[in-house]
Amino acid sequence: MFKEQDVAQIEARGLSVEAVNQQIENFRTGFPSLAVVRAASGGDGVRQLSESEKEAAQSYYDSKAAGLKTIKFVPASGAATRMFKELFEYVNDDKRTAGIDKLIDNVKNFAFYPELCNYTGAESEDKEVVKNIIIDGLGYGKKPKGLVTFHAYADGARKPVEEHLVEAALYACNGDQATIHFTVSPEHQAGFEALLAERQGFYEEKFGKKFDISFSQQSPATDTIAVNPDNTPFRTAEGKLLFRPAGHGALLANLNALDADVIFVKNIDNVTTDSRKADTVTYKKVLAGELLRLQDKAFELLRAFERGEDKEAEAADFLRNELCCALPEGASRELIISSLDRPMRVCGMVKNEGEPGGGPFWVRDDEGREQLQIAESSQIAAEDMHLMKSATHFNPVDLVCAVSRYDGSKYDLMNYTDPKTGFISSKSADGRELRAQELPGLWNGAMANWNTLFVEVPITTFSPVKVVQDLLRPEHQ
Repeated sequence: MFKEQDVAQIEARGLSVEAVNQQIENFRTGFPSLAVVRAASGGDGVRQLSESEKEAAQSYYDSKAAGLKTIKFVPASGAATRMFKELFEYVNDDKRTAGIDKLIDNVKNFAFYPELCNYTGAESEDKEVVKNIIIDGLGYGKKPKGLVTFHAYADGARKPVEEHLVEAALYACNGDQATIHFTVSPEHQAGFEALLAERQGFYEEKFGKKFDISFSQQSPATDTIAVNPDNTPFRTAEGKLLFRPAGHGALLANLNALDADVIFVKNIDNVTTDSRKADTVTYKKVLAGELLRLQDKAFELLRAFERGEDKEAEAADFLRNELCCALPEGASRELIISSLDRPMRVCGMVKNEGEPGGGPFWVRDDEGREQLQIAESSQIAAEDMHLMKSATHFNPVDLVCAVSRYDGSKYDLMNYTDPKTGFISSKSADGRELRAQELPGLWNGAMANWNTLFVEVPITTFSPVKVVQDLLRPEHQ
C-alpha cells in the first residue's frame, strides 16, 4: 500500500507504518460504543459535598499545598475560528444575523473596544467594524482565543492567558511560585511569549508570586492519516499522504511529559473576572483536597499490600464506596491492586442547564469493573442514547489530576487509555471529501482507565467563551 517515499514521510513524523496501518484498520472497522451502564447522578457517582466536607477538603489542600509540586495545564492550541464564524459569514457572504446585530449594538461593551477604536472611527460602517475585529486591525480571526482581549479592568484589559496567571497565583502555587504549562500551535507561540514578556512582571508584582511558564506543541507523531471515502489513503495534489491533528486527545503526550504531584487542567477560554473568581478558587481547592485525601488512602493500602498484608476486603470497599469503582464478584488480589495503582483524577461536574459538554456515566470495562467515565454522545450507541438524555450533569473540563505512584515514581499515562474510544468524522481538503480520525479525547478515552471521582461544582465555575457574543455575558463584564 505504501511506497518508499510514503514510508519516509511516515517515519519523518515519528510514526511507524504499523501504527498507520492500525489507523486505516480503525477506519474500516470503526470504533465500538462504550458499554454504558447508566448516567451518573447526584448520590450515584456524582458527589454532592456538604459545607463541612467542602471546608475539610479545602483545608486539606491548603495544609499540603506548600510541599507539593503543582502545575496548571492549559490547552490553548486552538484558533478562535469558531468564535468568529458568524462574523466571517457577514464579511464574506453578507449574511447578517441577530448575532451581528447584537455585536454592533453592544460593541462599546466589549473589553477590546478601546483597541478596536485605533482602527475604526465613530462613523465606520458596520461591516468595516466587523472586518477590523477579525481580519484587519485586531485580526482576531487569525489569532488563538488566548490572545483575544476578554475582560476590562481599571489597571488594563486582560486576555485569557493573563487570567490563567491570576488563577494560578490564587490556587496553584508552590510557596511563592506558580507553574503554568500552555499547549500552543507552533505559529502562535511567539504571540504568547510576546504578551507574557510584556505582562508577566506586572502580575508577579501584583500577587507577590513568580511564574514559571512553559509551552509545548502537539507532536506530529500523534497525527492520524486521512483516507478517502473508500478507506484508501488520501493523497494531496502532489501525491503525498495527508495527516491531520488527532484532536485534544493527542495532548496526552504533552501531559505525560510533566512532572508534578498535582495537575490542574482547565481550558483557555473558561475564565471569569476577578469579582467572580471566588467560587473558582474555592472549588479548585476543594477538588484538589478530595484528590489528595483519596490518593493518601490508596497509597496507604498499596503500601500495606507491598508488606504482604491482607487488605483485599478493605481495598475493595474503598474502591467501591470512595473511588466509584465496583469490581466484579470474586475479584482477584491482582485486580484489586491494579485497580488501586492507577493515575487518579477528580472532575468537577456542573448541573446540566443546556450547555454542551461530555456527561458523567457508569461504564463497564473489559475486566468487568463498573467505573466512572466522561462520555461524549459520539461514544454512545443509538440504543443507549436515552441514557445520555437522562444525564443530570456535564463536564466543563474542570479536572485535578494526580500522576505519581505511591513509591514516588511517575505513571506512564499512555498505558491508561482506551484506544477503542476514538471516533471518525467527515472532512474535506482541496475540495475533496475525506474521512478523519481523532484519538480518544484527553478527558474521555485518554483517561478511561484512571481512577475517577465526580464532584458537583456550581455553574459559577464555568464561564466559557464559544462565540464572541458570550463576552457580553455578566461573567465577562
